[in-house]
Amino acid sequence: MSSPTALEQLSHDLTHAVQHASTAIVAIHARKRIPATGIVWTDSLVVATDHTIRRDSGITITLSDGSTREATLVGRDSGTDLAVLRVAGGGLTPIARAPREALHVGQIALALGRPGRDVTASMGVVSALGPEWRTWRGGRIDRFVRIDVAIYDGFSGGPSLDASGRLLGINSSALARAAAVTIPVATIERVVDALAAGTSPSRRGWLGIAAQGVKLPESTRTRHTLAHEGGLLVINVSADSPAERGGMMLGDVIIAVAGTPTHDPRDILDVLANDTVGKTLTVRLVRGGELVELPVTIGEAPAASRK
Repeated sequence: MSSPTALEQLSHDLTHAVQHASTAIVAIHARKRIPATGIVWTDSLVVATDHTIRRDSGITITLSDGSTREATLVGRDSGTDLAVLRVAGGGLTPIARAPREALHVGQIALALGRPGRDVTASMGVVSALGPEWRTWRGGRIDRFVRIDVAIYDGFSGGPSLDASGRLLGINSSALARAAAVTIPVATIERVVDALAAGTSPSRRGWLGIAAQGVKLPESTRTRHTLAHEGGLLVINVSADSPAERGGMMLGDVIIAVAGTPTHDPRDILDVLANDTVGKTLTVRLVRGGELVELPVTIGEAPAASRK
């Protein structure tokens, strides 16, 4: 009998990887239409994506053997789009996790989902890796991971695996506006530990504004000797928000918060993420061509707040 070709061996190895991981992949019934996907994290905890858990009670999951269990919501974090469920009865088999150093651009990756009784799979490669970043909801993701795989209906909350069937991260279609991204294991570990302990993994400061980048007039820059070429134009101030209570107004152009220049909305998110809730920060802005400094006491961000 002839030895398998390299392609046949690769096909066999990937099939084995899917079969090995599939016992730790569940279907979650917490929304209308098709189920979402979740992964078994411990013998009694399942991790899912927050945006696919549309109700807080009456949740059930389907295991790989087709049996159904009741599950309760332990907690959720919209900033990282992660939610944790506790499964009645326990006794589940957790998924194997790949170490951080296992991620490399160009390596083969498998995306799995269980949008029903059976597991579905998609294959691609790790297309990009980057440093820590913040989602549009303000959540901190420990590493940027983009995997070039097709993400079908029901795949959010499912895993991306290496060729050995080990977890590289959880796929989410809700964190980036253009495409799905993969939440790395380090972020999942941090968020799950916090939610299981009953604490907030993404306690973030909140101003209560919407803003967009603008260029400052040359005359304003020259008059006030500003190094800033631009700032953030305030286009909305939420009612009874820290910004409104601090005196911020529509049309203000923010040039710094707590001494940090603000050229992009993410600059404000970075400042507010550093344990600022309850602290009074100085917001420097241009109003009607004049420089104004306002002391603003930072609030805690509601679940879906951005800045």
